[in-house]
Amino acid sequence: MLLEVKGLTKYFGGVVAAQNIEFNVEEGSIFALIGPNGAGKTTIFNLITGMLKPDRGNIKLGGNELVGLKPYQVATAGITRTFQNLQLFSNMTVLENVITGAYLRGKTGFIKSMLPLPGKSKEEAKIRESALTLLEEVGLAEAADKPAATLPFGQQRLLEIARALASKPRLVLLDEPAAGLNSNETKLLANSLKRLREKGVTMLLIEHDMNTIMEVADHILVLNFGSEISQGTPCEIQADPKVIKAYLGEDGQVA
Repeated sequence: MLLEVKGLTKYFGGVVAAQNIEFNVEEGSIFALIGPNGAGKTTIFNLITGMLKPDRGNIKLGGNELVGLKPYQVATAGITRTFQNLQLFSNMTVLENVITGAYLRGKTGFIKSMLPLPGKSKEEAKIRESALTLLEEVGLAEAADKPAATLPFGQQRLLEIARALASKPRLVLLDEPAAGLNSNETKLLANSLKRLREKGVTMLLIEHDMNTIMEVADHILVLNFGSEISQGTPCEIQADPKVIKAYLGEDGQVA
């Protein structure tokens, strides 16, 4: 099991943000967290990435405890994330954005990359080649030299995912990747996520678009006010009376 979350609990004053949350993410799978705003999804992401410290519980990546690590240490351990609000370098090209994500694992590092150090050129060539491969995998190879700001919104989402993958993480956390996308862009996103899974990429995502979730997820955890109300495969979640009653409307969107 790649990620193990046990008894994860977080309070903000008297408000329960996460209550005894438990789930496992298998390597090479897509695991989804769903629920309405305020259900605790982003809190769980922040706990996993070290941005928040849990009041109780354990988070293990490959058997190694993450609780107590700083965010940069969690990233170094092999977890990267995207955000609901795009955080691209708009003044850089598409390729340059992906290359910046690779410096987390590079020996040179982002600051040292600006200095004329021995071996820098060889490593930069490898990073560039790897970045171009990632752009091909998300369908952005032809846009490599374009300014990131000129891409359509849906392609910017894919670029952010490619940049997150550039550090070759063990686990990628995707925060509402379909937010703001039209139906065609959402379909392209779903296809890209499935292709990445086929290549062995493990993903944990928050998403409100239920059609996307049911298409791409291997396992789903449904949350309500910081607590689990259901967990299972897409088919099991769709058939769960508690989920149908509380969250799934006739249009297939989370209530």
